[in-house]
Order: sequence, then structure tokens, then C-alpha cells
Amino acid sequence: MHPTHKRNAPTALNEDEITLFRETIGEVEPVAIQQIIVTPTHKKLNPRPQKTQFRDYLNEQLSDGYALTEPIEQGETLSYLKPSNAPMLLRKLKRGQFSVTSTLDLHGMTIDEARNRISQFFNQQRQEIRCCVRIVHGKGNRSLGQIPVLKRMVNHWLPQREDVIAFCSTPAHDGGTGAVYVLLQRR
Repeated sequence: MHPTHKRNAPTALNEDEITLFRETIGEVEPVAIQQIIVTPTHKKLNPRPQKTQFRDYLNEQLSDGYALTEPIEQGETLSYLKPSNAPMLLRKLKRGQFSVTSTLDLHGMTIDEARNRISQFFNQQRQEIRCCVRIVHGKGNRSLGQIPVLKRMVNHWLPQREDVIAFCSTPAHDGGTGAVYVLLQRR
């Protein structure tokens, strides 16, 4: 401590302060316990998040990134196969050789609503080892400038998901270029 600095020592109370204190506090009884035991409280540690919880979080955080710079025309077909999977899977998917277990229609949704609905929808499909679902994103006929915004976003989001093995535009009878079949694997 520097020699010129004095510690702030408590000052003695004068009679008026003591009287005011006693009037304010009132009668006081001494505590009967002679020894106080302090037990440290341990914070409960949150359990380490499961791998699937982390994957779910990442899937919910799908990037919109460069999606809007990738022009996709209304009639353009979409196609994707995750690396290290057999090309035969994509061929079968394009031919409609997988039974569609469920359909999600994104018509009328905003980009944020569509992204969230896709994550929720895929999380509901976990029971199957592999399953095929259909997502109807629309062709963009009613959007400003007839630009297929949701189609672009779906084409950008799906490859980011770990549970997506492949996807492709559906045949005309199932939505054509306004929908995709998605082959999912269980997480």
C-alpha cells in the first residue's frame, strides 16, 4: 500500500446515529447457534449435448449464403447426390422407385418459415432407416417476377443437411419442377 493512501476504516457512530439505528431496527435477539457451517453449492453441469442434438442445431441454422446468386429457372430440374453414395440411388429416386412416406407443401411460406418447417418435417421422419419424402416448393408462378425463390432456397438448404442423401425434381404427375423427392437417412 502506498504510504500516502489510508485505508477506509469504519468510523465510530455518534449517539444520534446509534439512537436512529435502534429505533429503525427495533429489538434484536442474538442467534443461539455458536457455529455456522457453510456448505459449498456445486453448480449442476449441463450434460454434454448429444451428437444428434448438435446436428439438429446445425440443421436449424441452415445458411442462406450464396443461394440467391445461383440462378435457377422455373422449369429447371434439381438433382443432388451426397458424395460417397452410389449413383444408382439417385437414378432410382428420379424414376420414383422409392415410396413417398410424407409430403411437405411450402406454398405461401416465407423463406424463414420454409426453412423452419423443413427442419421440423425432417425431424419427424427419423423412425425409418431410409425414407423418401416429397417437398413441394412451387415453380414461382405467383412470385414477383416469376422467380422461384423457395425452389432456389430448397436447392441450397438440402445439401447442407447431414440427413439428406439425395434429392431430385419429381416427375410431372407428382409436381414436376415444382417439387423434389428427398431421400433421407436416419441420424
